[in-house]
Amino acid sequence: MRVQSIIAAALCGLLFCIGCNSGEQIRKVEREVGDLKLEVFKLRQQMEEANKRADADHAATSESRNMDRRFQADLQETLRQLQDSTRILNNRLSDPVRTARPSGGRPAGEIAPQTASNEDEKAFAAAVLDYNRGNYQIAGDSLEFFLKSNPSSSKRPEALFFLGLSYYNQKLFDRAQSAFDRILKDHASAVQFLPAKLKRAQSLLKLGLKPAAVKAFKEIADGFPGTPEARTAQQELSDLGF
Repeated sequence: MRVQSIIAAALCGLLFCIGCNSGEQIRKVEREVGDLKLEVFKLRQQMEEANKRADADHAATSESRNMDRRFQADLQETLRQLQDSTRILNNRLSDPVRTARPSGGRPAGEIAPQTASNEDEKAFAAAVLDYNRGNYQIAGDSLEFFLKSNPSSSKRPEALFFLGLSYYNQKLFDRAQSAFDRILKDHASAVQFLPAKLKRAQSLLKLGLKPAAVKAFKEIADGFPGTPEARTAQQELSDLGF
C-alpha cells in the first residue's frame, strides 16, 4: 500500500506539470502507469514468496526445537534414573541399621550366600564395569551367565539388581521387572531389596500398567517412610497426580 501511495503521488505531480494538455503525453503517462503496476505486481509476488519461505523456515525450526527438547528430556530421565539407583544403593550400603526391614531370620526360600571363586568375582566385576560404561546388552549377557554359573553366590542379589538395571536401560521393561521380582522373592533381606522394589514399580509404569505401578509406589511410600526409596516413590506418585 505504501508503494502504491508513492506511485499515485508521483503520477499526480507528473500530471500537474504537463497539465494534461497533450494526448500523446497522456498516453505516455498511461504506459508508464501500466509499467509501474506491473512492477508493483512483481514486488507483491516476491513478498508473498519471501513470506512463505519465512513461514516454512519457522515451522522447520520449531519442529527441530521440539525434537531437541524431547531428546534432552529423554536424556535427563535416563540420567535421573542412574543417579537415583546409585544414590539409593550407596545410602543402603552405608546404613548398617536396616530400619526398613523387619527383624528375624532368613526368609524362606532365600539361598544361603557362598563366596564365589576368584574367576567368578572377576567376571562379575567385568560385567558391572560394562554396565557402568553403558554397554547394557553386554553387561546383561555377562550377568545372566554369572547367575547361571553361580546360583548360590553371595553376589546373586547384586547381580540380579544390575541385570534388572541393564534390561531397564535397554527399555526391556518386562525383563527388568522379572529380574527385580527375583530379588523380592528370593532375597528379602538383601541390601538390594528396597531399591529393586522401587525399580520394579517404575518398570510397571513403563509397561503402561499404571494401577499396578501406583499400588507398588504406595506400598513403598507407606511401608518404608523416611527412606530414599520412599521419597522417590512419593515423587512418582505426585507426578502421576496422587
